[in-house]
Amino acid sequence: MDAGTRNGATTAQSSDSSALHARPTVADLHGGNHFAQVARKNWLTAKKAPKVRAEVVKTELWDELAAVDFAYSSLLALENLQLLERYLWPGFAEDASNYHHLLLALMVNVKRRENLPSWELFTGKPAEFSDFFRRILSMTVDPSQPVKIRTQLISFVIGAFQSLDSGLVRKECAPLVAISIWQNLHSDGIRDQLFEKTPMLRKAWRAASKRFDAGDEVLQARLRFERSWLYTLLLDFLDRLYNSKTREEIRDNLSYCERFMELLTDLQSQLPTRRYVNSLLRDLNMLTAIRLSPTYADEDNGLFRDLFNLLSHFTYFPIEDQTGKQLSKLEYDQEHYASLAKLQRTGYAAFEEKLQLLALSHYGSIGNREELDGHLRVLDDSEVVQLCSLMNLRTEYPQSSFLVQDRAFFIEALVAVVEQRPTFKDAIRDLPVLPTEQILYEPTFLRNEAYDGSKPLAIPKLNLQYLTMGDFLWRSFILYRAESFYGIRKDMEDVVKRVQPRGKGINTKFGGFSRMSLPISRPAIVDVAPSEVGEEHPAHVRAEVILDVSRLQYPVRREWEQLRPGDVVFLLAVEGQDDVPMRNGHIDEQKAGDQSSLHKLRCAEVVQVLDDNGRPLRQQAHADGAPPRARQRRLLLNIDAAQYREDMDRVTQGRPDIYEHINLIVRRRGRENNFLPILDSIKRLTLSDIPAPSWLQEVFLGYGDPASATYKRLSNRLHSIDYRDTFLDWQHLIESLPGRSIEPHEDAQASFGPPYILSFPATEPDSVPVRPSKKRRRDQVEVAQPVHESVHVSTYKPPNTGPYPADAPKLNMVRFTPAQIDAITSGTQPGLTVVVGPPGTGKTDVATQIISNIYHNFPDQRTLLVAHSNQALNQLFQKIVALDIDERHLLRLGHGEEELETEASYSKHGRVESFLERGAYYLAEVDRLAKNFGAPGAHGSTCETADYFNLVYVKPAWTKYWDTIQSPELTVDQILDQFPFKQYFSNAPQPLFPQNSSREEILDLIQGCYHHVKKIFAELEDIRPFEILRNPRDKANYLLIKEARIIAMTSTHAAMRRQEIASLGFHYDNVIMEEAAQITEIENFIPLALQNPQNNELPLQRIVLVGDHLQNSPIIQNLAFRQYANLEQSLFLRLVRLGVPTIMLDQQGRARPSIAELYKWRYSNLGNLPSVSTQPEFVTANPGFRHEYQFINVPDYKGKGEMEPTSHFIQNLGEAEYAVALFMYMRLLGYPASKISILTTYAGQRALIKDVLGHRCKNNRLFGLPRIVATVDKYQGEQNDYIILSLVRTRSIGYLRDIRRLTVALSRARLGLYILGRRSVFESCFELKPAFDVLLSKSDSLTLVTGEMYGETTRGVGQEVEDGEAVMEGVEHLGKYVFEMTKAKVEALRNGGGPSKVVVEDVDMAEVAVDGDEDAAEREENVLVPEEEVDEGDDEGPEEPVV
Repeated sequence: MDAGTRNGATTAQSSDSSALHARPTVADLHGGNHFAQVARKNWLTAKKAPKVRAEVVKTELWDELAAVDFAYSSLLALENLQLLERYLWPGFAEDASNYHHLLLALMVNVKRRENLPSWELFTGKPAEFSDFFRRILSMTVDPSQPVKIRTQLISFVIGAFQSLDSGLVRKECAPLVAISIWQNLHSDGIRDQLFEKTPMLRKAWRAASKRFDAGDEVLQARLRFERSWLYTLLLDFLDRLYNSKTREEIRDNLSYCERFMELLTDLQSQLPTRRYVNSLLRDLNMLTAIRLSPTYADEDNGLFRDLFNLLSHFTYFPIEDQTGKQLSKLEYDQEHYASLAKLQRTGYAAFEEKLQLLALSHYGSIGNREELDGHLRVLDDSEVVQLCSLMNLRTEYPQSSFLVQDRAFFIEALVAVVEQRPTFKDAIRDLPVLPTEQILYEPTFLRNEAYDGSKPLAIPKLNLQYLTMGDFLWRSFILYRAESFYGIRKDMEDVVKRVQPRGKGINTKFGGFSRMSLPISRPAIVDVAPSEVGEEHPAHVRAEVILDVSRLQYPVRREWEQLRPGDVVFLLAVEGQDDVPMRNGHIDEQKAGDQSSLHKLRCAEVVQVLDDNGRPLRQQAHADGAPPRARQRRLLLNIDAAQYREDMDRVTQGRPDIYEHINLIVRRRGRENNFLPILDSIKRLTLSDIPAPSWLQEVFLGYGDPASATYKRLSNRLHSIDYRDTFLDWQHLIESLPGRSIEPHEDAQASFGPPYILSFPATEPDSVPVRPSKKRRRDQVEVAQPVHESVHVSTYKPPNTGPYPADAPKLNMVRFTPAQIDAITSGTQPGLTVVVGPPGTGKTDVATQIISNIYHNFPDQRTLLVAHSNQALNQLFQKIVALDIDERHLLRLGHGEEELETEASYSKHGRVESFLERGAYYLAEVDRLAKNFGAPGAHGSTCETADYFNLVYVKPAWTKYWDTIQSPELTVDQILDQFPFKQYFSNAPQPLFPQNSSREEILDLIQGCYHHVKKIFAELEDIRPFEILRNPRDKANYLLIKEARIIAMTSTHAAMRRQEIASLGFHYDNVIMEEAAQITEIENFIPLALQNPQNNELPLQRIVLVGDHLQNSPIIQNLAFRQYANLEQSLFLRLVRLGVPTIMLDQQGRARPSIAELYKWRYSNLGNLPSVSTQPEFVTANPGFRHEYQFINVPDYKGKGEMEPTSHFIQNLGEAEYAVALFMYMRLLGYPASKISILTTYAGQRALIKDVLGHRCKNNRLFGLPRIVATVDKYQGEQNDYIILSLVRTRSIGYLRDIRRLTVALSRARLGLYILGRRSVFESCFELKPAFDVLLSKSDSLTLVTGEMYGETTRGVGQEVEDGEAVMEGVEHLGKYVFEMTKAKVEALRNGGGPSKVVVEDVDMAEVAVDGDEDAAEREENVLVPEEEVDEGDDEGPEEPVV
């Protein structure tokens, strides 16, 4: 290869350290880059699958990659060029070269590192995949392979073991960790001990041995390889730990060993892989060998040491490996004591004289490392080895092993058996939930931040399965804490950067400002409370901080004044930064904390905000008008007491007092600053041994039959359900139950109207299918036998609820589809229901109807509604309010209730007020009833007097009347004459009893009247406790735990208030979770545990999860936690991966069918409701547009495409201008602004579009502003008629390659979708191809239609336009077109007597700011009042608080 070509291949590459920034650009993929040329020559332009040529694989690909040391940017370029999909795999054969196999593995690694689907491509050729996988496994143990390549192969194996939900992968991985690996245990006696502990294992062992003996040579060779593969790797791993000579060898071996430790940790952290692996690792004394290795001893290998600690955690986790039972503290201690007793007995028997003291020592002494070492010092080396052997420890390793087997090794092996170790609960108990600067800048945290996929991390992963509930909660706590602290550090560093500290110590001055911080004098400690029993730190440490607010603009001052009790603020000691010499633009991450201006950080919780006179602000009411200018505010704080004690201990040792140097107070936005109560909730749950419901436990942990928690498998399934208003008519019932025979009740006609009670055949719960001799694999498709199921249908006459219009029940009007009926049926039944709802398929309607059915069928049960966002919860709540559910049983917790578009208030205090208001109304009704009966006295004064009146007057009168009219001798007139409530119902719609009504109809109306009367007294009985309780808090809590039957809250509120709610004795039976796929797994779990267990079990009847895992996942800021630790995984997604039965809603009613085609490919069998093909708005074309959707290619504007003024703040001025011009065009045609939303994929672009709108449209009556300008992520769950979408990227595709995000973006529009982007970036992306093939089937130049106005067009969708088309050639063309239209519109308005002057401002875009909302909020004029406006008296500065 010539030098020029080689140079072209290497210039686009970069080292792994900058891998995140070296993304391949469009120019790399389409230009003269070597790999791009090879791709075009060999596969990109091929019409059919090309044949793989060995020389291309070796020379053009492998050698070129080796020349740049397999730089990640080169691998990523090849992945973007579809090397795997278009060349390597289509041309794969059994006889493919090793290089072919290795390149396949490297491409899979890149896909996993990029969070892209890795295994789906292989499913079509399982036999070839098995050959490929086997070859890779053989190369992992091939010593001729370079260490760097074997490191990549270990990464491939790690990816496979993390993907056991794929049947294809599971089939290959399972034999590698099966019981046959116990062939490598050092003695038969060890195996026999394990078999005695779990007798069933002996049967499995014999079966494995029998299979081996019966196999031919080929099978035996394969089985021999499978059982020795891990053992061989482990021995090789030990050699690398102890036999690294050169610097390069040490470096490469360290990388390999770190990856291998990740593999071992993954195997130990999932029960199916741990069952046999753990015994092998312990038999090899693996942790002992690692701990004594030179690699571990090197203090520079911090990551390796942290990985060892994580592996130790899982290896010693208190669990029974075979059953999965978590050991209690007692069981764990007893197991440990048994080991100690064994050592004492064994040692005394073998060395009676030397170890007599050991035999007589207490357990606490022997379990201590130092003391045990002292006891064993009397033994010589051979005796130590003999003792190890007697303790059933391995004492012999292969002759070729480099493992140092000296006295220290065997002593350490003995110590490892009997040492007392803290459990995971002990570790959690000691972890602080409030950060300090030392915690924020721990090397572990900094390492997580620098994650780019090139190295593993020492953090737990969330994957398919967990060892126990405690394990799940421990992992969640560690990761949530790390993610929270990451956000805090970012915010603190941002504030410090903005305030620009200069100088040191007391001379520190601030050259800048931030609305989130204020300079302060040192906090004054005003109270240190004595320690509580059992604690060493003070009960609380109260401090006062004086805030100088004299120069703050009123909105900023209000933000400080509205700090709530319990809010966390941060006290910082900030100093000016010394000049740090740059080393090639890089600062050592280990020293980043020391070199930062952030010197010290302490946390405090707000107690109260006081004015400058010390009065609580919350008790003051301002008169109307501008509030008076304030000079000072006093902040009462509770400082972190545990940390305060440590700080004071340091002071007594002569170190400086940290609090003397505090000079800045920082707050955070409320939504970002709720970490403390959430962490506290997770911590308490972790320490509590809380279980999942028994019927859900195995499914939750990821074991057993995935379908075992569905209602068909539960013994308490319902055999009859009253569907009430679910079905609209008989035809709807027939349509909703396809494949089932409908059998009307014997007494009924062939068909009849609702309500319907459906009775299902009384069969036994579905049992687990009888398995053949081989274990059932989830990838095998079970052929369902046709089952003829009959459904018995009966009806009843709903009771008459009263004569007033308000008495009439509210009925469902939605004609549910069969899939929706399946979901409603499953949700009404007990058990777990998982509903997958693609965009526009009516997820909320289904959830609402499930709630209604549960409410009416189970009047004694209570239901908890949970959603990710207030918006989704409010949408759900508004639909519930519209159904026949008594509003006194509804309760909405949290602060989102204010946004509810309902007249009534459903918050706790709003409900209490509503109860009292309703009470007053009903008491007035009691007075009217008293007049009806002519009863003297104040019967309507209280609920108690009303109840007395009911017992003395109403009930006797009704009972006497009802008994009388049962006589068949009475005529209708006589019945009406004796009606006891005539006067009371005189204000009801008349006639109360229509003429010519039959006797049965009259009796029904009479019962309805009494139903109305009964309801008055029933409601007053419910209101009575609120009369008795005096404290508003008691009233609110009574409402929560006794009165409300449907309680709604966000998942965040549940996590924050878990302890408070559970401690009240809150009880509920059902959980319905909306947006379940957008909620992190721990926030999925906490709503299941808002009540305390009863008989060691959570008493939940049913759990309904509604969501869509094919749209956006939970938002996690840190890349390491998002991708490596998989913290973005929701419980919803994990259950889907595990194979839990789901119900897919399959008909969308949101968008035009043509727009739905853009995302239908993501869902199997997604169809359209008839309404989207028949209603006029869906069949009429968009006025002024040739197409209802279009991808518009936006070229560079003023020579620029995407820009990045600050890190991750990406903007595209051309697309911003185009989006605003398109909006202006639509407004000129008469489109309502409220029906248009502008979406974008980056927050930077959102800020830029809002800036452009502010300049061009905001103050112009012709245009106004669109309904919203938002990012795609924030707009999930929303919709609008017309969407303008800006994709922003012009160099590389960025995170838009995540199909979930694209699915959200394409599914927001109902009638019109106009996408602005760079065609060359998106058209060649493999993952997005199905959508962009449809999009790019139309012209990529915006095509307009002239002469049409909104609301006047009759042209149908797809109808040809005879004339009057205008094709826009770019941003400038559209801008000029809109400008001319605007001039014409203004002229027409003038001539028509409209506004005399409507001007469209022509703005020079150089003036448009390129900063975001945050930066705009931080501008000086938005934060500070000009100095000249501040009163002279305010220049004195804050006074020192007096202690």
